Amino acid sequence: MVKVGVIGAGKWGRNHIRTLSNLDCELVGLADIDPQAEKIAKDNNILYFQDFYDMLPYVDAVTVAVPTDKHYDVVKECLIAKKHVLVEKPVTLRANKTQELVELAEQQKCVFSVGYLYRFNPAVIKLKELLEDAGQLQYITTRYVHSTNPPRRDSGAVVNLGVHLIDILNFILEKHPGRVYCKTKDLFGNGLEESAMIMLDYDSFFASLEVSSCHPEKARDMWIIAEKLKIYCDFQDQIIKVFPIEVSYDGVTKAEPYSVEIEKSEPLTEELNHFVAIVSHELNGEYTKMVNIGREEYFTSRVCELALLSAEIRRDLDVKPDQAVATNALSGNGTISTNGAAKTNGKVYTNVQQHKNGVSAYAS
Repeated sequence: MVKVGVIGAGKWGRNHIRTLSNLDCELVGLADIDPQAEKIAKDNNILYFQDFYDMLPYVDAVTVAVPTDKHYDVVKECLIAKKHVLVEKPVTLRANKTQELVELAEQQKCVFSVGYLYRFNPAVIKLKELLEDAGQLQYITTRYVHSTNPPRRDSGAVVNLGVHLIDILNFILEKHPGRVYCKTKDLFGNGLEESAMIMLDYDSFFASLEVSSCHPEKARDMWIIAEKLKIYCDFQDQIIKVFPIEVSYDGVTKAEPYSVEIEKSEPLTEELNHFVAIVSHELNGEYTKMVNIGREEYFTSRVCELALLSAEIRRDLDVKPDQAVATNALSGNGTISTNGAAKTNGKVYTNVQQHKNGVSAYAS
């Protein structure tokens, strides 16, 4: 049985504890620097460690739910110790740091998974299936907005909220955008955007992404406007409604809209159960072709990075082809590079290609 530890006793760490307690694994302990987290451990009959490193000898795998700016250091130490890792999204705030962890996981032959819940959402999975009969895509609009909680202090709306929408699009479309443009609003002047609009150009169609922690509604939804079908998907309530409408200069053909039956489930349970399953295969020395659809590709981090850069320099930017996941390197002064050469506020941006595939479901 896989022995699992949880690092981080915040909201998502507690969610991990609750969920893992009901799965086919041995939940060993909780690590958090706050001594008050010991009570959470005692309430769940597991061990408490103030230093996560002290917990590693007792576990096969960990889930990491600490603040985003701490992800890199914590995940790196766990991988060096040859522990399998599931880390909450985003992996890091920089794509090159994410790639470094991906490569380390491959070297250490460790599972390295990321908490993209929506790939385990049955509405998202069904939406992907519906696209097969939708006809040529025209455009997509999608939202991840709320004001139920204060904005995060460790990352802005693009990295914290936008990654979900970008990953959903990666999953259902199985292709990457060619260009990205973004406009952000830093309401409080602390350097982190609370709201943003991101435009992704897929050549033959486009997608607009609205993300905000200041919106009066709590919405996680998407409209897909295609040649034959117009599809609305509410990720939160796991609802899909299909509108069979075909528009041409000769007229408009409509059929009755209908709802799609979805067997609802708890995505976090599905995600963690999948993580435990692939770790179990690795521990048993079995080669598995199970695809970890909850993983984050390097590409997702890079699109977020380019979106923020686009907002800074006020221009749209090329995104590299998805086959090679070619990337833009850092320039000598540590400034994020963009396609071609641009000079903004005294910063020079140049283009260097690096060929590397994204995140593996498990170490090869």
